[in-house]
Amino acid sequence: MESLPLFDIRAWFFDLDGTLMDTDDQAVESLARRLRFLGAPRALRLARHAVMFSETPMNSVITMLDLVGLDGLLFTIRGRLHGPTPPTFRLMAGVAPLLAHLAARAPLAVVSTRSRADAEAFLAQHQLADYFQLLVTVESTRRLKPHPEPVLFAAEQLGLAPKQCAMVGDTTMDILSARRAGAWAVGVLCGFGEERELRRAGAHLVLPSTEALLPLLKSATGD
Repeated sequence: MESLPLFDIRAWFFDLDGTLMDTDDQAVESLARRLRFLGAPRALRLARHAVMFSETPMNSVITMLDLVGLDGLLFTIRGRLHGPTPPTFRLMAGVAPLLAHLAARAPLAVVSTRSRADAEAFLAQHQLADYFQLLVTVESTRRLKPHPEPVLFAAEQLGLAPKQCAMVGDTTMDILSARRAGAWAVGVLCGFGEERELRRAGAHLVLPSTEALLPLLKSATGD
């Protein structure tokens, strides 16, 4: 497999949950509290698997509803059930310096299955909005990750070829979306992805965390 050409990447795309945003752990902790009657270790293990495996089916459901024009109804119902999302998102450690470094050199985009409102609230909460030129969210494309459309859309909006872009994410959905679009794929292990499955999905590079990308970039550019 080709090595990630750090010098040639013209734009960087980031997933939110498990990559920039520490909400995966929040969801796991919340579910584990409900399952605490099973015992703490087992509750935590089951909660982690439940949250992880819920992501791909939900993306498929949203995509199918979109194809028949009912996705808006789903989001309306979900909003009424859960109310507005409060701006209490956790930021992954070391992410802000990485984004500041990258934004000075290339356009950045969020490519997420979250809503635009959630993405904007998260970026505003942590003063990151100025780093991003583009937000690709659940409302932006008809198909969702692992389909290539979100990555292709981001590249097109920035006037770049997919092969000039790199997608950073913590799940196989991120990796598959990038590879199918013809973009570079960087997996991170700070979310739910495991190294073996991310590599099997086609990741060109797998890092222990999102922040681990920064020293690689600095080393490549001599900073």
